[in-house]
Amino acid sequence: MQPVDLTTLIALCAELRSEWLPARFEQVYQRDRYTLSIALRTLDQRGWLTLSWHPQAARIGMGDAPPRTPDTFTFSQQLRHQLNGLALVAIEPIADWERVIDLQFAQRPGEVALWHLFLEVMGNYSNVILTNGDRVIVTAAHQVSSQQSSVRPIQTGQPYEAPPALTQTIPSLTEPFDRWQARVSLIPGTLKRNLLKTYRGLSSALVISMIQVAGLEPEETTDRLTPSQWQALFDRWQEWLKSLQREQFQPGWLPSGYTVLGWGSIRPEKQIQPIVHRYYTDQLNQQEFVQLRHQISQKLSHLLKKLTVKSADFRSRLSQSDQADRYREQADLLMAYLQEWQPGLTEITLPDFATTEPVKIPLEPEKNAVQNAQALYKRHQKLKRSRAAIEPLLAEVQAEIDYLEQVEVAINQIDRYQTPADLDSLIEIRDELIQQRYLNDPEQRYRQSNLTETQFLRYRTPSGYEVLIGRNNRQNDQLTFRLAGDYDLWFHTQEIPGSHVLLRLDPGAAAEEPKGAKPGIAIYRQERIIWGEPQRGKDYAAAEA
Repeated sequence: MQPVDLTTLIALCAELRSEWLPARFEQVYQRDRYTLSIALRTLDQRGWLTLSWHPQAARIGMGDAPPRTPDTFTFSQQLRHQLNGLALVAIEPIADWERVIDLQFAQRPGEVALWHLFLEVMGNYSNVILTNGDRVIVTAAHQVSSQQSSVRPIQTGQPYEAPPALTQTIPSLTEPFDRWQARVSLIPGTLKRNLLKTYRGLSSALVISMIQVAGLEPEETTDRLTPSQWQALFDRWQEWLKSLQREQFQPGWLPSGYTVLGWGSIRPEKQIQPIVHRYYTDQLNQQEFVQLRHQISQKLSHLLKKLTVKSADFRSRLSQSDQADRYREQADLLMAYLQEWQPGLTEITLPDFATTEPVKIPLEPEKNAVQNAQALYKRHQKLKRSRAAIEPLLAEVQAEIDYLEQVEVAINQIDRYQTPADLDSLIEIRDELIQQRYLNDPEQRYRQSNLTETQFLRYRTPSGYEVLIGRNNRQNDQLTFRLAGDYDLWFHTQEIPGSHVLLRLDPGAAAEEPKGAKPGIAIYRQERIIWGEPQRGKDYAAAEA
């Protein structure tokens, strides 16, 4: 994941200053343990400022409104208490070439700042710290004790100190070409490595794009460059520094990331903040998607294996109970032919009542004929009772297997992350499994979904009809029992788990939901079986593409 470097941070702050200062602090919401959303209002607009101290995606910029679920974090509560109603009057780095941004809050523009909210964009050491006007720490997203760090503890009541300064040379527009070349080539090495080790304010992504736009390779060694190649790289170096000095940037998308300098851009954009917001939202969603999908898939696999073993055991016991009638028939034969019994017999062969075929009956020699018959009757009754007890247990296990296989199909259909709706559908599945008590919820994350619109898959038929497809059990329920009308056509695969599909026609009344069923379970009434040809659908989709 491409980190927010100094250049991107300066570009973001410049854009925020031009569009969002001054602004009134109206609300704060902590989305997760790394992300704050602050509601700002200017004379012209209202929006949500994102502050993130995520180890891989620390950043600042305007983003989406937070979800409508309770905020249970104490850090945001402390910020709300101290900053409510104040004005955000400044967004400035604490010093040149430092990745620490000072957000200043005052009663009104032009007055002395009463509070400072410091955003430290420093990889694993990123943080957000609130101090009063005297720079005394009041609260922090991540407090660091003196036992954790003797260099820079961060605790309430202590003075705020800036992070230790870096040792590399500070880049300068006034540095002559010869001096710059001498610094970079002092110890022979690759261009990428030497630039990163020599100067402050650089990131791997920035250096690679700078070298490539100069027509060179990042792994090319400094002792092999020609004078013209050195000059081409120096021109790009100067171009970068002028952009920082003038705060003039050219945001755009790269094949595998983004740029704020225009170098290598495949699609330019007008603003930096939407690019940064979308990039990190997608990257973090992708990470969460992969982790969550693996977690759910592993849990489902484990549960289905256990249930399959239990089902096999029940079926084996039922198979044994199938012998119940045979034991009763043997007992009846023995009672009917008591005169054929002789003391000490270990088995007896008697003719079957219906077929007259010989039936061999094992006997216990220490028991007489009546006692052996009674033992067979008892075995018959025991097996009958066993069947009566096992059949509902087997049905319950099979229903559980059917449900989990349906969830497994939904997981398999969401096989990769493409849009936020993919992650939302996966979260719905996780929340459903928590609600059904298949997954633990140690952090009490599960809350009833507040999505304003269910993210069905939506298509149009060649005739123009709308087709809706559920992506999980929750969506299947919404589709079938809340959205479907009397005249809509409802489709489902026969006797295998899968999505509910709705072909929308005229609106009608809501359908009836089966009581007591797990999510996604439907009851068929007046159904009609239609055999389809999936390949024709693939051919049509390919032709449309």
